[in-house]
Amino acid sequence: MELPLFLRGDAPTRLVQGAAVGAVATMFIGFYWGGWVTGNTARETAQKSAITTLVTALAPICVDKFEHSADAAANMTELKKVSSWQQGAFIEKGGWAKMPGSDTANSAVAEACATMLGNLKKMP
Repeated sequence: MELPLFLRGDAPTRLVQGAAVGAVATMFIGFYWGGWVTGNTARETAQKSAITTLVTALAPICVDKFEHSADAAANMTELKKVSSWQQGAFIEKGGWAKMPGSDTANSAVAEACATMLGNLKKMP
C-alpha cells in the first residue's frame, strides 16, 4: 500500500510543524485576546468577587446597626473626630460590624460601613 501524497518526503515534517505553530498561535490568541485564564486565576477572581459581594451586602446592615444604636448621634460625632484611616477600627470596636452568628467583626465590612456613614448627609 502506497502512502498518500501529503505523507511523502518532507510533508510529514511540515505537517507536524504546522500543527505545532497552529497550537501555539491558538493558545497565544486565546490567553491574550480570548479571555482564557488558568484555573487558579479563575478561583482567585471568583473569591475576590464573592468577598466584594458579601461586603456590599453586609455594610448596609452595619450602617443600620450604627444608626439604631442607643447613642447614634454621639457615636457619629466621635466617628467624625477619628481620622479616616482609623474609622474602620472605630466601627469594629463599637461592634456594629459584627454580624449575627459571628464572634468577631469583619474589617472589610467595617471599612465599607465607615465609608457609607461618612457619605450620609445627616443621621436619621
